[in-house]
Amino acid sequence: MKPFDTLTLMQFCWAFLSILGFSVRVNLKGWKLLFLALGGGLSWALYLIILFYSKSLLYSIFGSTLLVCIYSEVVARKLRVPVSVFVTCVIIPLVPGSSLYYAMQAYIAGNTAEASVQIYKAILISGTIAMAIAVVSSVTNLACRLINRF
Repeated sequence: MKPFDTLTLMQFCWAFLSILGFSVRVNLKGWKLLFLALGGGLSWALYLIILFYSKSLLYSIFGSTLLVCIYSEVVARKLRVPVSVFVTCVIIPLVPGSSLYYAMQAYIAGNTAEASVQIYKAILISGTIAMAIAVVSSVTNLACRLINRF
């Protein structure tokens, strides 16, 4: 799979549509829907592109989360919406749902070693997402304080 092929475009579209549906379901309205869905699609497309070049799962998750959190900070301030609404919605495609599913499947089958590996992977991905959000939030908070101070 190449980073800029039809499969990546198709996955971008599916992520876009899934976040659009999620945003409608949680009762968000107006132009926010388009920007939220675009952020969700971007998060998955950036993940695929970074994964292709780096071959590292955690680095691609961190980079993608970092970039879409910056996107969320900028767009949320322009649309005058809480940043947490944007960040929560745009990182949904990166949440490690498959690892949790395979962990539960392995536990039910009695394969505790595989289940432990999948749980460990889910915890690593979740921690990486949390660290990237914290980095962007801290830098933004620091920048705003410095701008308001001078």
